[in-house]
Amino acid sequence: MTSGQTLLASLATLSTKESQALESVGFTTIADLLAHFPKRYEDRRQFDAFPTLPTGKPVCLHGGVIDAGTKGFGKTRFYEAVIMDGSGGVFGSGKITCRWFNMPFMSKVIAAGQEVIAYGKVKEQGGRLIIDHPEIEVVSDDGEKTIHLNRIVPIYKNISGLNQRRLREIIHNAAADCIRHAEHNPLPFPFPVSETTRTADLFETHFPTSAETGKAARRRFALESFFTLQLNVVWQRTRHLSHLGRVLGKKTTLLKAFYESLPFDLTGAQKRSIKEIINDMRQPRPMNRLLQGDVGSGKTFVALASMLLAIDSGADAALMAPTQILAEQHFLTFRKWLEPLGVNIVLRTANRREEIMESHGSTIFIGTHALLYDETLFTDLGLVVIDEQHKFGVVQRAALIRQGTLPDVLVMTATPIPRSLTMTIYGDLDVSLLDEKPAGRGKIITALRTKPKQQDITDFVKAQLAEGRQAYLVYPLVEESDAVKAESATEAFPKWQKRLGAENVGLIHGKLRPEAKDTVMEDFRNGKTKALVATTVIEVGVDVPNANLMILHHAERFGLAQIHQLRGRIGRGEHKSYCILLTDSKLPEAIEKLSVLEKTSDGFEIAEADLRLRGQGDILGTAQSGLTDLRFADFITDIELIRQARALADKVFLEDPHLTKAYANLRPFISENAATQGAH
Repeated sequence: MTSGQTLLASLATLSTKESQALESVGFTTIADLLAHFPKRYEDRRQFDAFPTLPTGKPVCLHGGVIDAGTKGFGKTRFYEAVIMDGSGGVFGSGKITCRWFNMPFMSKVIAAGQEVIAYGKVKEQGGRLIIDHPEIEVVSDDGEKTIHLNRIVPIYKNISGLNQRRLREIIHNAAADCIRHAEHNPLPFPFPVSETTRTADLFETHFPTSAETGKAARRRFALESFFTLQLNVVWQRTRHLSHLGRVLGKKTTLLKAFYESLPFDLTGAQKRSIKEIINDMRQPRPMNRLLQGDVGSGKTFVALASMLLAIDSGADAALMAPTQILAEQHFLTFRKWLEPLGVNIVLRTANRREEIMESHGSTIFIGTHALLYDETLFTDLGLVVIDEQHKFGVVQRAALIRQGTLPDVLVMTATPIPRSLTMTIYGDLDVSLLDEKPAGRGKIITALRTKPKQQDITDFVKAQLAEGRQAYLVYPLVEESDAVKAESATEAFPKWQKRLGAENVGLIHGKLRPEAKDTVMEDFRNGKTKALVATTVIEVGVDVPNANLMILHHAERFGLAQIHQLRGRIGRGEHKSYCILLTDSKLPEAIEKLSVLEKTSDGFEIAEADLRLRGQGDILGTAQSGLTDLRFADFITDIELIRQARALADKVFLEDPHLTKAYANLRPFISENAATQGAH
């Protein structure tokens, strides 16, 4: 009889090696095994037709291996298998070549004469249709195909030592045994639920009888997964509110002087956010606030105002940025506005250290990760500002915060985050939203161009430069790559020098030495160079109001949110600006993605589209956000489900504020990353 806590080693169907393979990834009980949910499904009742053109999305193909062997060119070796379409031993004329680089063991897995199922994206190369590193499964001819064919089949994350077919059989046996003994809860949960229904849903999640019933079952377990995240959010927020911090922000002399020095008025959203920050800083608990605003919405001035409040209260303030370019941009901006007020500003990066020592009072520190490694830097750190916070890890944020004594914390992001993700990840933070842009910003026109003529592009760039403007020419790669068919920045640089004149063109990318980057950016800022060939290193921190043109080459290779960030580098002055998206792609998915940017400049609409098309990892950087092990991420846009999860978390926490029982029962669902989330 199987129960959730039964040891896997006790299952008669498991060999010693299989048991060891499962234990190597932390699976010791039936509950552990059944919590290994499918990453996707294949409907093997009907396979995709063998394509005749490249595909933007993965396809699932069923065919026979007609040729296989080790191939190569130069020093590059790979194993190759040619698959012809058909089933049941009857094959047609469609062919796909599958390749595996640096995986010689594939010669022991795939051989001519086998019947296989392959899954992956199809590309064209050398006149052939190819799938590199496809997921592949050999179809056994033993006649026992009940869970592997002619049904919706689960596909799991690979476990070393177990092929996909055998792993599926092990999980099926365990789930079926739980169905037979449904009075035993295979995965404990802290609030009452029908064991029979829950166990049936568990089986349906692994082996759905239809797409509809499978989705309904997955949604039930998605609720449980999001519940654990929300429980952690409630716990973090309650713990944060229990801390007694320091009261800052009572004195506003510097803030008023700063306001009076501005030749323009702040937006209503900026004023509202500053008031919210002032209210937080005056509370006897540490501030824990997220400042969320689209590109160009003026977050820097809100951060500057909050840091002045800390300085006026006799405390130091620190702003940590993810790149040297962004840190230096902040330093220049802060120095411009605060030097006349006598505020001491210090820059700390790996390569630069600049100070203004006109004041002997509190100090504003601006820097990169270098701020983490000088333990004598701060005298009394009262406010920590994290810019582009999703680019930092949890540990890095915590390391800076620990250099103060319960300091106020303001985290900022220019990446608009869909509300569902904000509720899931930042539910322990108070949120200020900058939903207006400062006056005097030029309009940005975005246009998608497929297979444009180079002369037309050059003529348009020359026309803008002739009017005194400047341009960014952005490429996805630093250098030429055999793996990616796209022109690189270093390849394009001499071509643009020839088209526009060598003296007019600069080159910047992440592999340049810091001092070289500084020189290139300074030449572009002061107008010495007119066009900048660049990679995504300019994504944040570059503010050149005279630059009104951005041309993104191979635009399909960038994410939506990334292009939106890049687009934010133009339109910062009064001139009309142009963002031109160039692509040679014929894929409908690529055109659909890029068309979103033509239709809207609303960062939140774009973020929702990016989440739908690419998932939460691309938007947030899951390793930084603590969502690397987020289960059922396909339900992350289900606002109602997340609200329900939060309500359940609030209920459980009220009943057990120390979470002793809840955490003990939820251990199979709690990710290690989630347990370390939170600013304090």
